Amino acid sequence: MAMPQLDPSKMQLVQELEIEMMSDMYNRLTSACHRKCIPPKYHEVELGKGESVCLDRCVAKYLDVHERIGKKLSSMSMQEDETAKKMA
Repeated sequence: MAMPQLDPSKMQLVQELEIEMMSDMYNRLTSACHRKCIPPKYHEVELGKGESVCLDRCVAKYLDVHERIGKKLSSMSMQEDETAKKMA
């Protein structure tokens, strides 16, 4: 299935929105995992083993959920496109 071509200005807008969304996701991930895994008062300069493991798991879960949501939204969008084509 061929994707319709976007004019350069629309393509730039799509790219900027994607960068903004990825930046927002990264900031949320960083904030949520930091809050969950690292105590407010630092006792050591380096992360402890427990903190590192917690961060690894937190990031993995966050990215997994983000991927699942992206797939679901993409699937829903494709279904809407197919329905719109059938109605046209």
